[in-house]
Amino acid sequence: MNRTGHGRMVAGYFASIAGWYDFLNHFLSFGLDVYWRNRLVRHVRAPENGLVLDLAAGTMDVTSKILSKYPGVQVLAADFTLPMLTRGQKKVAFRAGDVIPVQADGRALPVPDRSIDTVTIAFGIRNIVPRPEAYQEILRVLKPGGRLCILEFGTGRKKIWQGLYNFYLNRVLPFIGRAISRDKGAYSYLADTIRHFPDSSRLALEMKQAGFSRVFYYPLSSGIVYIHVGEKGRD
Repeated sequence: MNRTGHGRMVAGYFASIAGWYDFLNHFLSFGLDVYWRNRLVRHVRAPENGLVLDLAAGTMDVTSKILSKYPGVQVLAADFTLPMLTRGQKKVAFRAGDVIPVQADGRALPVPDRSIDTVTIAFGIRNIVPRPEAYQEILRVLKPGGRLCILEFGTGRKKIWQGLYNFYLNRVLPFIGRAISRDKGAYSYLADTIRHFPDSSRLALEMKQAGFSRVFYYPLSSGIVYIHVGEKGRD
C-alpha cells in the first residue's frame, strides 16, 4: 500500500471510532493513559507566549493538559482526522482562544520554519509513514533548541509481565475494541502496528539519524509505553 493509501486507511479507522475513542482509551488501558499523557506534558518547554504543536492531537487530551499546565502558551492541535479534532473541542473550551485546531499531515505541516517551541505526539508516530519525513518536517518547524516529545507504545515483540500483556495486546484488546466500537479493523490495526514498531533504542537511533542532537528515553508501566525526547541543535 502506498503512503497516500495508508494515510487514508488510518484516517478512516480513526474517523469510524471517534465517538468511542476516549472511552476505549481509558477502558483498555485501565486508566493508565491519563498518567502517561501527564508524564509526556512534563517535558514540554515553552516560554510565555510560546507555541506548542500537538501533532496527531486526536481528541485533544494532550492539548488540554498543555493548556492547563502552561497558561501562557498557545497550542496548534494538528491531526489528519478531522472528526477526532471535532470531538475534542469541548476539552479545550476553557482556553479556546489559545487553541488552533487544524487538519494536517505530519509530513507536510502548514507551519513556518523555526516557529515552534515544542512538538508533542502521543500514540501517533506509528501511524505516519515514512517516519523520516515526519522527523524532517518537525525539525524544520522547531526553533533551535526546541523539543520533540513522543509518547508511544513499546514494541509488542518484547514479553511484558511474563507475556500477559502480549496476550492482552494480541487477543483481548482487538476483541474488546471491536465489540464496543463495532469497527472490525481499527483495533486489530492498533495491535499490528505495536507488534511491528521499533523498540525504544531503535526509535532513539532513528531520531538521532534524523538530526536530533540530544535524545533520551525511558519506560513507563514496565515498558508498555515509552517517552522519547529529542532536541533540535542550536545554530
